[in-house]
Amino acid sequence: MVQLLLSAGKRLLRIGGGLAWVVLLLVTPGWAAKVHTEKAVEPPPPDLQLEGGRKLHWERSFSSEKEVEGKRGFFTKLIDVVAGEPDHPHLVRPYSIAVDSRGRAIVTDPGANGIHIFDFENHKYKFIERRDKEKDKDRMRSPQCVALDAQDNIYVTDSESGKIFVFDPNGKFRRTIGSLKGGEGFFKRPTGIAVDSAAQKIYITDTLRDKVFVFDLNGSVLQSIGKRGDGEVEFNLPTELLVHDQNLFVVDAMNFRVQFLDRSGAYQSSVGELGDTSGTVFRPKGIGVDSEGHLYVVDGLWGIVQVFDQRGRLLYYFGGRGTGNGEFQLPAGLFIDHDDRIFVVDSFNRRIQVYKYSGLPKQAQGGRP
Repeated sequence: MVQLLLSAGKRLLRIGGGLAWVVLLLVTPGWAAKVHTEKAVEPPPPDLQLEGGRKLHWERSFSSEKEVEGKRGFFTKLIDVVAGEPDHPHLVRPYSIAVDSRGRAIVTDPGANGIHIFDFENHKYKFIERRDKEKDKDRMRSPQCVALDAQDNIYVTDSESGKIFVFDPNGKFRRTIGSLKGGEGFFKRPTGIAVDSAAQKIYITDTLRDKVFVFDLNGSVLQSIGKRGDGEVEFNLPTELLVHDQNLFVVDAMNFRVQFLDRSGAYQSSVGELGDTSGTVFRPKGIGVDSEGHLYVVDGLWGIVQVFDQRGRLLYYFGGRGTGNGEFQLPAGLFIDHDDRIFVVDSFNRRIQVYKYSGLPKQAQGGRP
């Protein structure tokens, strides 16, 4: 056996030089084990069976460029064994997420001072940052929430610089919104953002001013909504917001609720109150609306996502504190795409978890075809 291996080794050296020795070593049991050893796969959480045949299914999680690459071939694994796996950019402290028309996931990461773009369909990854030393006024320091317009342009709030950074769909910097003469931002602490492309408006929460500002797409202020307080259209540190149909949803964080307004800022209703039982919220974060009009509210403290109907009644919740699949540690952002895929930013676990909601067929919702 030894003679056979030595003979094979001489032939391989003549053909491929040093790489041939790698191939030779890989055919021995010890090295082969290193290539074929796979990590134990953690089982997914069971599907959540809901009223009327609805279902919530956990699909996957992702956290780095590595998941975008796709299946690695034999020779790629071979090189990894010899040289070690390459360092893959990964999420550090992700906060917010949006998914564009091409299915790319755009994730803000204040821990990395930038934005990750995961393109799973084309197996591409990109990281966007702004660190221009000569133009420090345009430096992105703490990206918070992200929103997209109808052309997939990317809008990112920066809570530290007090500005909104705008990038084209390829990640090229276009401009800032909210800059004043001297380099300072217009906002005290911008956080939530939503873009209404049809109306040519941008909605932005200024957390420290307890207001929602409405801009046109050129960055001019059209309106401000709200003031400090705990009444209707009053806020106590508002954060995330969402424009859906004719509604404007605002996370009124320290009033422990989500307020429902119309597009002009008039009060309609609210969901949530302070408490530690189901239906109450303690640290509301990201929000989203599915195809049936259900409102999803992340609770960062309890590590769950609660789902309410249009009347504000709790339908169900999912998640729980932990590090396993279907569990969260300080979850933050949430996004629901057109296929009812729910992306939850599991911030402290440094990953995004993806669910699929299956609602009622349209016929069952009201007889529509």
